[in-house]
Amino acid sequence: MSLPGVPDPARDGATQSAAIDHIIIPRVTDLGGIKVRRALPAKETQMVGPFIFFDEFGPGEFITGKGLDVRPHPHIGLSTVTYLFDGAITHRDSLGSHQDIRPGELNLMKAGRAIVHSERTPQSERDAGAKLYGIQLWMALPKEHEESEPEFLHHPAQDQPVVSDSGAKVTVVKGSLYGARAKVKTLSDCFYADAALATGAILPLDADFEERAIYVSSGAVEVDNQRYDAGRMIIARPGVPLTITALDDSRLLLLGGAPMDGPRYLWWNFVSSRRDAMMQAAEDWEQGRMPVVPGDDEEFIPLDGARPKLKDKG
Repeated sequence: MSLPGVPDPARDGATQSAAIDHIIIPRVTDLGGIKVRRALPAKETQMVGPFIFFDEFGPGEFITGKGLDVRPHPHIGLSTVTYLFDGAITHRDSLGSHQDIRPGELNLMKAGRAIVHSERTPQSERDAGAKLYGIQLWMALPKEHEESEPEFLHHPAQDQPVVSDSGAKVTVVKGSLYGARAKVKTLSDCFYADAALATGAILPLDADFEERAIYVSSGAVEVDNQRYDAGRMIIARPGVPLTITALDDSRLLLLGGAPMDGPRYLWWNFVSSRRDAMMQAAEDWEQGRMPVVPGDDEEFIPLDGARPKLKDKG
């Protein structure tokens, strides 16, 4: 998913909790009639493990005949991770991939040195009055893989193992958690999971990974004696286990991992550890040197203004 421009950082709230580092309130943007809540990157937290970008889009419904139309645009140095709760998206890319994604399935696109893709609502969904609700993450690639060949993978819902216990149902989308490991290929030590909790259910989140976050997508939860409603990302303190109690029927996204091998530049659709790689990607897109998307080559998103002016990562 790509939105024009770079948003202002999400507003962060520091806490006095021994278990919680801070709370992120996402910035809300409109994407063609669908609300998008962007929790990462934020002022105090650029990444949680390898996850450098977190968008929740929807729930929403388009008028009949309309839908999502994210025109072809480029990426470098990251993997997009798209996971839906409702609706459908057709993915096309410059490798020739053409894949619909539906709830419970997973699209994983590794940009590496460069890939171009588009995301649109299938025509059948538009005709019926399209709905859309889901999450897209970007994962920064380890430095050794930033210039690797691009790749696209699609995983059906059955590739994501489910762990259930006492009112908690956790689908492990990527990496490993609660003794289960997804089949999805990963280049970083991480976890990403979709957790559905019935009212009163209790879910532990151990400190096995140094960096961890909980995003409340719906409902409300209590963590360390504080209530958190939908639309909040809870950033855990390293080394401190958490206990999550559902105050209502709730849906959470759990994510985290080992710290990345250094900070990253992030501008428009590009992620890299190297300033020159960002500048080169911007020039290549502006000059038409990147590949086109077969079957969707009549439109594109132009470079967003001047080339990036990137601050040192200090």
